[in-house]
Amino acid sequence: MIYTIATIASIGIVLFILSFFMNDRMKELENQVEQVNMTMMQHNYQMKKKMKVLEEELLAEDLTEEIMKQPLKKHDSSRALPLVDTVQSMYNKGYKIHYIAKQTNLSEHDVHSMVKQQQSEGLRT
Repeated sequence: MIYTIATIASIGIVLFILSFFMNDRMKELENQVEQVNMTMMQHNYQMKKKMKVLEEELLAEDLTEEIMKQPLKKHDSSRALPLVDTVQSMYNKGYKIHYIAKQTNLSEHDVHSMVKQQQSEGLRT
């Protein structure tokens, strides 16, 4: 009886020690799930980024079409050129200067100048 208990105990200890050297299948599975999760997050981020760019382009096109359709009144001196209105409107909506320049085919310097001019006129009024 003592030999049986000693044998079972020694086998248990040997198996316990061997378990530290065995590959942990759960750890491998967790690593694979984590890798898939990271890949999905990267794809999700890229898709959101692309959607934002597309939305900005569509909004800019709609905005420029809307402004171009508005008639320019000669007797209204407070009304600026449609391009200046477009630039100011886009800037007020939070678009970056380089994006506005790209959409309006102007240089970044011109866009920056228009924005500064409109802001200084706004302060005077």
